[in-house]
Amino acid sequence: MSDTTLGIALEDLRPTQMTVGYREIATKRREWHDAGAKDRIKLLRKHIVPAVIGPKGRPYIVDHHHFVRALLEEGVNEVGVYIVADLSHLAKDEFWTFLDNSAWCHAYDADGERRALSKIPNKMSDLKDDPYRSLVGALIRAGGCAKTSRPFFEFLWADFLRRRIKRSLIDGDFDEALAEAMNLAGSDSACSLPGWCKGRKG
Repeated sequence: MSDTTLGIALEDLRPTQMTVGYREIATKRREWHDAGAKDRIKLLRKHIVPAVIGPKGRPYIVDHHHFVRALLEEGVNEVGVYIVADLSHLAKDEFWTFLDNSAWCHAYDADGERRALSKIPNKMSDLKDDPYRSLVGALIRAGGCAKTSRPFFEFLWADFLRRRIKRSLIDGDFDEALAEAMNLAGSDSACSLPGWCKGRKG
């Protein structure tokens, strides 16, 4: 374990998941675009990016994928990165197996289907859109569920909603989809999910 914090070029950061929510990225881009210089500094300090060092000394981020992608699209060059482990001594397949068993990667596609670890993109710009992940982001901001420290907990919620809300509703009426998600989030059917807020409905 390391306590080293470094400024690393955003284009050098590698993802450990396959998808993000494009609508969620757009929200974070607006937040960055509308922030003044002091508020941008606060955002950067709030989102120090945790990463592990992998084969060939490359940094792989294990959280804040949406924030990093938003900064990339906003033309930011560098971000603060907190190195949580140096695994550069591992061979590539050993590295990904270690990440998988440490809950430091999420090899599920935009349909919620498990894929080979080798399918995780090398570039942040290659992450695909999962609209249900965006729905979860909006659900959290609306108070439908609480943020937790469990790795990739948002994707558990996304999979829960994926099975209950039609994609066409998200694409056609996001506000209505969010209202439905709020009702589902407060129901007993969501009680096993991290961050469940008992009885809270929209």
